[in-house]
Amino acid sequence: MHNYLLEGQSTDRLLFRKVVPSDFETWLPFHEEPLSSQYWEGLPSNPKVACQQQFDRIFERYEHNLGGMNALVLKKNSKMVGLCGLLVQSVDEKDELEIGYSILPQFWNQGLAFEAAYKCKIHAFCNDLAKSLISIIHIDNVPSQKVAIKNGMKLDKTTTYRDNPVHIFRVSQP
Repeated sequence: MHNYLLEGQSTDRLLFRKVVPSDFETWLPFHEEPLSSQYWEGLPSNPKVACQQQFDRIFERYEHNLGGMNALVLKKNSKMVGLCGLLVQSVDEKDELEIGYSILPQFWNQGLAFEAAYKCKIHAFCNDLAKSLISIIHIDNVPSQKVAIKNGMKLDKTTTYRDNPVHIFRVSQP
């Protein structure tokens, strides 16, 4: 059994912990902000439904050891600011380990996604969880692509994932 979760780990500004059901209300503004999902087709238009689907998936991943999102909490005030984690994904019929990240809109453009994604990369490679890591990013989502590039990833290919056109960014273990 691999330990994909970074529970209890930290960076300069962030603590990683498991997501708990009471995080729902804190995370809901992510789904209420149209820019958060502007690129992704097929999401429920009701923010509460979209948030519930995401939370159901997070807890399903925990249960089946498919990795999962960690809640990102600011050290200075214990506020949850985002989600980031290592996720087992199937892309083009191949199992991959993805670094996934999302930040609450009020905390955008502060470098938090990169800080968390970088920590996930180091954790995965130090624990030999995969030979390479990917990030699945919609072709129009330039801010997330910039995070992947800053994290040492290069564009590997463009494909379709869950009916969306995506770029697969990849970084290999050094």
